[in-house]
Amino acid sequence: MFSSRLSYIAAFTVCLGAVAIALSLQYVQGIEPCPLCMIQRVLIIAIGVVCLAAAIHAPSSVGRRIYGASVALVALLGASVAMRHLWLQSLPPEQAPACGPGWEYILEHLPWDRALKLVILGSGECSEVLWTFWGLSLPAWTLMAFIGLFAFGLIQAGLPLRRV
Repeated sequence: MFSSRLSYIAAFTVCLGAVAIALSLQYVQGIEPCPLCMIQRVLIIAIGVVCLAAAIHAPSSVGRRIYGASVALVALLGASVAMRHLWLQSLPPEQAPACGPGWEYILEHLPWDRALKLVILGSGECSEVLWTFWGLSLPAWTLMAFIGLFAFGLIQAGLPLRRV
């Protein structure tokens, strides 16, 4: 079994890889992220920062539980955003919400509470599937990453996963 420090380094590496893939798709492939993609990216980065802090800190039992619970909580939030994104992508085109203003406009011109609501609800651009790998869209892949990171966080928090 990995030590706690090595486990957090491994989770940090997963987050780093996910962000590297997202940046590659954006800057090499030219695929612009929608608002929900940006939220998922920020949440992956947040998990990575927590994992890096835990790896550097090498916490005791209590600290490991706090870091693990933090990872699980952020991963749960990320999974819910990814599921919302997948739901938007599953809608027929005529039922997809209308395209809203761009990410930059939202952040620059709207109050934070209205911007957050607008981003979470998603827009028409969030319903487009611009990239797939093995038949799964990017939100499906991030959902799997969030589920894995959630399980990792629960284990680190001392809540072992049991077979049903």
